[in-house]
Amino acid sequence: MGLSREWVTVRASIVLTFAIAVLSILVGLIHISTGGVAGPLAPYVPDWVKQTVGFTGTLTGFAMLGSGYALKRGYRVGWYSTAVLLPLTAVQGLLQTSAFAYPLVVLSLVSLPGLLVNRGRFTRTYRPSPTQLAAGTALVTAMGYGTFGSFALREEFSGIETVVDAFYFTVVTASTVGYGDISPATDIGRMFGISVLVINVAAFAVALGVLLTPAIEAQLSKALGKMTDRQLDLLEDHVLVLGYGDLTEPILEELAERGVTFAVITEDDRSARLLDDQEVPTLTADPSDVTPLERAHIEEARAVVVATNDDAKDALAILTARQLNPSIRIVAAATQRENVDKLRRAGADHVISPSTLGGHLLVDSAFGDDGEEVADEIMGEGDEE
Repeated sequence: MGLSREWVTVRASIVLTFAIAVLSILVGLIHISTGGVAGPLAPYVPDWVKQTVGFTGTLTGFAMLGSGYALKRGYRVGWYSTAVLLPLTAVQGLLQTSAFAYPLVVLSLVSLPGLLVNRGRFTRTYRPSPTQLAAGTALVTAMGYGTFGSFALREEFSGIETVVDAFYFTVVTASTVGYGDISPATDIGRMFGISVLVINVAAFAVALGVLLTPAIEAQLSKALGKMTDRQLDLLEDHVLVLGYGDLTEPILEELAERGVTFAVITEDDRSARLLDDQEVPTLTADPSDVTPLERAHIEEARAVVVATNDDAKDALAILTARQLNPSIRIVAAATQRENVDKLRRAGADHVISPSTLGGHLLVDSAFGDDGEEVADEIMGEGDEE
């Protein structure tokens, strides 16, 4: 019940985060369109603040949507961003001096304690790839070049007087909108405007490609139940689980609880899609083939667990794994007790017979044995000649 209660509170934190995000966007849009409905704090809030918080509230709402998505995926960065944005939405709700904003304030404050309590539940780390870092740096640099460059050359432009004007010019130029309210007045200004256009369009194109391509690839991989090349490249010192079925589920749960990196290779498309929905790294292929084992970096794996629910396929998978990595530790599960020795001769270090596990343990418990002989029997070591 404790675990169930904890799961419910985590789910509630995620749902509340999305609800606050939507409410912040709606309240911000209402404030922008109406100028704010007078509230108790209206006389104490400067006019320029009232004009600004509608836009910032809307932007905060979109940022909160991203945080909610990160929370749903279990990322720690999502927890940090939400913890910062919740007080911010509450403050902006107060400053918007609108009766519509008070539910946003209350909901933000109520959600904060639950988020703090569940901090330990969001443990996934996000590490951007070097390509993503380079694309982000290029985008920021290009925007900075346009903003500070146009401000420094403001005498060459008509309409640029402040840094905000320069940033506005950079954005409309990079987006190719070009409203025409700011324009270069000299040849130097025109040449600089061309450079801003070329550099920023290129930076935006690269950034969108870097960000959208992995997302599209991930969706296609999810539909097909396949790991992406980037996921495969990250595999190192991991456990390869060959096959998937009822026997494999507790294996994956145990590996996940121990924080061990693992990947599953199964030729069952339906199982692969189910595993991918659970964010389990999965490769849809025959686990006894050489190519998928090589793609899953068996040479860098720490162990192989073979459990295809078919002893003949298990034997082929063991032979292939042993051929590709002679020193790797291989553990197999035999569906039939008489095949334990065969799987061991195929190259498995240890073979377990789950079909007889329950009976062994029950008898052992009934007679009060220390379990050592039973353990040898389970591991398939009791029949060695």
